[in-house]
Amino acid sequence: MQQATKEDLIYTIICAIPEGKVASYGQVAKLAGYPNNSRLVGRLLKVMPEGSKIPWHRVVNSQGKISFPEGSNKHLEQRQKLLSEGVTFNKAKINMRLHQWD
Repeated sequence: MQQATKEDLIYTIICAIPEGKVASYGQVAKLAGYPNNSRLVGRLLKVMPEGSKIPWHRVVNSQGKISFPEGSNKHLEQRQKLLSEGVTFNKAKINMRLHQWD
């Protein structure tokens, strides 16, 4: 039986984040069993194939902010996807107490 790769585990965790919830890069890495690999989570999301069904938009930084530059197309797309799922913002920050997946 083939063992799951780091990448597979990270993508599996991201797929498990429910609608209306978010997780930080570090949280995803820790849940996948790689607590010091939050940058790997970011890199994997960056190279995801276009049109992937993985809910990449539910991963944010530890401060509850979208990591894309504010005003960029990707920032606006992620914000809109989160808003459509009921995630609330206070200016640029997500209320992590309310929306963080646990």
